[in-house]
Amino acid sequence: MTAGVDLGQPQAQSVRSDEDVVRVRQLVRTVAVAVKLSLVDQTKVVTAASELARNTLVYGGGGTVEVTTVDNGRRKGVRIVFADSGPGIADLDMALTDGYTTGGGLGLGLSGSRRLVDEFEIETSAETGTRITVTKWSR
Repeated sequence: MTAGVDLGQPQAQSVRSDEDVVRVRQLVRTVAVAVKLSLVDQTKVVTAASELARNTLVYGGGGTVEVTTVDNGRRKGVRIVFADSGPGIADLDMALTDGYTTGGGLGLGLSGSRRLVDEFEIETSAETGTRITVTKWSR
């Protein structure tokens, strides 16, 4: 157990407020340190998690985040699943394009987050909302 986090079990965090986004960042950093990601990789995964948690709140109307340690036999990592029941992403290709924004920001949330992690998967529909799974592996 690391700082109140049982690394053997997935750690869930609801995202309903700005404070929850901060909690997601803290949880991801704790798990990233525990699996011995480098400081650079910790920063990358925490930044991606912050962006995606914020998107879950702002565009998905809130949702959940689940943080899990993973081990492929050669190295360890952090897997994070962001899920919401919002309206989905109407044009996924456009949303993954640098500079595209519907919220007046810089438009680097999804595309920037994708570049910061090693694995990035997204499922989205108007009926089920959006589910994004990211993984960052130790080097």
